[in-house]
Amino acid sequence: MLNWTQKIVHVFRTHGVVLICAMSFLWSGCSISYKFNGANINYQTTHSISIADFPNNAAMVNPTLSTNLTEAIRTLYQRQTRLQILRRGGDLELEGEIVGYDISQGAIGADSYATESKLTIRVNVHFTNNIYPEESFDKTYSAFQTFDASRLLSDVQDELCALIITEISENIYNDTVAKW
Repeated sequence: MLNWTQKIVHVFRTHGVVLICAMSFLWSGCSISYKFNGANINYQTTHSISIADFPNNAAMVNPTLSTNLTEAIRTLYQRQTRLQILRRGGDLELEGEIVGYDISQGAIGADSYATESKLTIRVNVHFTNNIYPEESFDKTYSAFQTFDASRLLSDVQDELCALIITEISENIYNDTVAKW
């Protein structure tokens, strides 16, 4: 009488090649992939994304904001997906405009003066999915950062804009291809 390990060894010796071929055939048809970038893209049908420049149409203009936002979005898709990045005509199309760049008072101190200021950026986005049109949308994204009211905006602007751009870019990415 053979124990179970001896039975397994016997089966592999006599039918090993057939079992290996069958298992590899089954595994090739079924796959589970874990993606840490969160992308939910069918690369068999979707090959490219066009990302237009995001012009700055806000009343208050930061001269580098348009370029920085557009490049941050393009870089995110380039790093996190296998999509070809185009200027126009992609399977997915992303375009928009910066519509708000505003400074407002945040917290007020006991002396009735602002102790905190807030920089808010708003971006209108038009997303077109030419493969699955039902996933297309128009949406406004907004993010803000606060800073000490005793500081000048020019002293903190680059750092704050970088943080806000990152947040807005990630939200756009999540809504378009990650579907979180």
